[in-house]
Amino acid sequence: MIIVPAIDLIEGKAVRLTKGDYNQKKVYNENPLEVAKEFEAAGFTHLHLVDLDGAKSGHIVNHEILRNVVANTSLKVDFGGGVKTNEDISLAFDCGASQVTGGSIAVKNRAVFEGWLQEYGNKIILGADVKDKMIAVNGWLETSDLELFSFLEDYHSKGAEYVICTDIAKDGLLAGSSNELYAEIMKEFPNIKLIASGGVTSEDDLKVLEDINVYGAIVGKAIYEGRLSLETLMKYHKV
Repeated sequence: MIIVPAIDLIEGKAVRLTKGDYNQKKVYNENPLEVAKEFEAAGFTHLHLVDLDGAKSGHIVNHEILRNVVANTSLKVDFGGGVKTNEDISLAFDCGASQVTGGSIAVKNRAVFEGWLQEYGNKIILGADVKDKMIAVNGWLETSDLELFSFLEDYHSKGAEYVICTDIAKDGLLAGSSNELYAEIMKEFPNIKLIASGGVTSEDDLKVLEDINVYGAIVGKAIYEGRLSLETLMKYHKV
């Protein structure tokens, strides 16, 4: 699998939230490019960049940071947060994103998201944020009435190949990832390139995810809080 370190952005700074709560914000670095360069220097090839301001406001906000990271590193950046319109997605790709993640848009404006799948193919990642196996939207501020597996089946049939699945109940708690859920997904959809996200805390998590045969694992807070070293993570990063 590939290990994808994460940078979440609020007001141009690298932050982490707990369970998606904007009131539980911790700033880790005023300069996200510095963080991205550290990941690159350690040997990582991919970066998960999330515009939390964008997710909250409904349009891309931190696109200049995306542009700056792409221009000054060789990292392949998947970008998400606030990508709601054709103008947003064009802006993200113009700023150098390798892939763009759509979550809320895939629920709230299916026609637009399906159009992106047709136009951009595997440069589009389906964001499946879940709470009790139900899809959550709008920066996790609300839960939809869509069940995870039917959601995945529908979009997989329409060409979605890459999926980032985040269990909100686990995110930012450093309490382990939702390995049973990911195992279920991989059993049901063995051809999906599943990227596990949320709660990856220990080397044991990484071993299980590798055994499950997920495509990738996003790691954020465990890096910033010193629970997983970049050296340990690199042992599992196999491109």
